[in-house]
Amino acid sequence: MSADDITAHRDAIDTALTTTRSVRRRLDFDRPVPAQVLLDCIDVAEQAPTGAGQSSRRWIIVRDQATKAKLAEAYREAGGSWMMETADRLEGTGHRLERSMTSSAYLAANLERAPALVIPTIIGEHDGSGRPGLFDSVIQSGWSFHIALRARGLGTTWTTMHLGKAAEVAEMLRIPAGVTQIALFPVAYTIGTDFSPASGRYPARSITFFDRYANTIEGDADGPLSMAQSPGVTIDIDIDASAAAVWKLVIDPNLPARFSEEFQAGHWGEIGDPGIGSTIIGTNEHPQIGTWETTSHVTEFEVEQRFAWAVSDPENPGARWRFELDSRGGSSTRLRYELHLGPGPSGLTAAVDANPEQASRIIAGRQREHRGNMERVLRGIKDLAESGS
Repeated sequence: MSADDITAHRDAIDTALTTTRSVRRRLDFDRPVPAQVLLDCIDVAEQAPTGAGQSSRRWIIVRDQATKAKLAEAYREAGGSWMMETADRLEGTGHRLERSMTSSAYLAANLERAPALVIPTIIGEHDGSGRPGLFDSVIQSGWSFHIALRARGLGTTWTTMHLGKAAEVAEMLRIPAGVTQIALFPVAYTIGTDFSPASGRYPARSITFFDRYANTIEGDADGPLSMAQSPGVTIDIDIDASAAAVWKLVIDPNLPARFSEEFQAGHWGEIGDPGIGSTIIGTNEHPQIGTWETTSHVTEFEVEQRFAWAVSDPENPGARWRFELDSRGGSSTRLRYELHLGPGPSGLTAAVDANPEQASRIIAGRQREHRGNMERVLRGIKDLAESGS
């Protein structure tokens, strides 16, 4: 295979993987789906990797209209009706879940109209040990089935709502004891094939850690750990409180001093209301460095969304810090706390310059220290927000 062929092959695979969307409102309920097309897709799915090469998957294709109607009713009883009611309640509000809930509600209301409902199952039951072995041999096959559908102009979505009525569905479809239902796929040709990659997903750099959980590298990730790579730390925590409640805490420049072992105090500089360009004066203490003061410059300030600052020189900071808030629906917020070391001068760069042969060890140690303090700060914010303090 030539280099051009390899590139074309790769691009085709990447396109399929990045544009296989969850399809609900663009399912063509009026166009029949030949059984052989579904069997071809299952043949593709059966080539997915499995534990010990086992072939324990069993697929059910439901086409009988009366049975589809019963499955749809079970789906709605298990939670689909709640989706429909919630979609009505959110309509026109601009809520972050409005669009996805509307799409889910549409499927719930029309599930029986899909030409085929496909249920992958696997022989066996999870033993409750926490080991994922049973599902290791079926989940990837289900996803391969989705890709195979996409390649043929069909679509579906991964639904598990019906599992709330798994016993009733098993009786309905005569699924024997000891066989586990995995999901339900409503299958149809799609209305158009112009699907695009999803927006709003984190880039790999921000959710991939190197060698230790939470350790990030912003630059070239190859080679020994160095300051040139802009190493850092990223931690997330879920908080049972609104974004507004969490925001009030994260923009308090002195709050981290209540929990961090290194950061001792902080206050806003003399620029008026906080915002981009504002300064934060901080006092820090470290047993090997002593006490020092920093002036940080706010680089991002979007209310209830993002708050970031650069230490010392905003054009060449010694470190960059960032809070990001993701409202999970009214009373829940995921808070992300990020740190990127360098590229400008700091106590860390001085230590690395003085001991270049120990650079990787020194940087990794600094990441470990920062992670400990960042975790303490996040836990403190969570406790305060959830208690209403």
